[in-house]
Amino acid sequence: MLKNKEVRRYILSEVIITAIVGVAAYIFKLSAFMAVVIEGVLLFFLWFVDMQRRYRHMQKMAQEIDLILHGRAAGMLSEYEEGDISILRNEIAKMTVMLRQQAEQLGDEKHKLADALADISHQIRTPLTSLNLMLEALKKEDDEEKKSRIIFDMRRQLERIDGLVVSLLKLAKMDAGTIKLQKSQVKLGELVKAALQPVEIMLELKGITTRIDVRGSFIGDKEWSSEALTNILKNCMEHTADGGTITVSGYENAVHTELVIEDSGSGIAADDIQHIFERFYKGKNNKSDSYGIGLALARSIIAGQNGTVKAENVKNKDGKVCGARFIIRFYKGII
Repeated sequence: MLKNKEVRRYILSEVIITAIVGVAAYIFKLSAFMAVVIEGVLLFFLWFVDMQRRYRHMQKMAQEIDLILHGRAAGMLSEYEEGDISILRNEIAKMTVMLRQQAEQLGDEKHKLADALADISHQIRTPLTSLNLMLEALKKEDDEEKKSRIIFDMRRQLERIDGLVVSLLKLAKMDAGTIKLQKSQVKLGELVKAALQPVEIMLELKGITTRIDVRGSFIGDKEWSSEALTNILKNCMEHTADGGTITVSGYENAVHTELVIEDSGSGIAADDIQHIFERFYKGKNNKSDSYGIGLALARSIIAGQNGTVKAENVKNKDGKVCGARFIIRFYKGII
């Protein structure tokens, strides 16, 4: 306690006042009662001065906090001597830093949300506009065959909107952490088989050959992992020409379980590699009806299972890009 400058100053002041009053009482022959009264008045005056000093410090600190919170100061409070004010200053400084960090984070999230809402609005508005035009055309059309074709196109647009909404809901749930991922043994062979099932027909129609060579397993959620892998396979399929090849290989070691998906397509543009897993991002080679959500959802699912995913280009001996490669790793340990 004596290390506290305020306590030392107060004790020293009290000792000095007591000594002065004692000397004055001896010199002026004051009674003990009068000496106590004088000492009490002086101590009260000392306390009052100290309170005034503290009040000024508190007022200054409040003004500094207000400036910091409104972004008009660098974020540092004035230094005070060791004591209650100093302790309070340190605690408030910590809280102020936390509040500023949270404010900056909220600001960033606000901008991201605004951008995301703008992207969602655009994604939904496009098929809705098409539906509106098709509906007007359907009203004016008398030919039954053309009507059937318009209705078929309208159904496709509705399916596109439904797919977009479902993907957005899944991504939002993953980001919010409301989905409880299972922790069970997932065999790579079973996972790849389940992931290929939704795209088998399209692969067959495009004449794309799939080569599978996987072994091993990992601890995770088979259903959601299959969703992630399907999204990556869809991306590979969309960028692989008819008659191309998609290869899936995998193995397990003491550190992680790895899956590698390669296609024989046009590869990934250099400017797109760093952004390919960002939501709503559409690369140079993407189709116009792409949502830009599938790979973002895949990364979110994989990351939720102590995993990582990265994309790179496959190059031949001449250094020419001859496809894309996605590398997924599920690390061993607590998920």
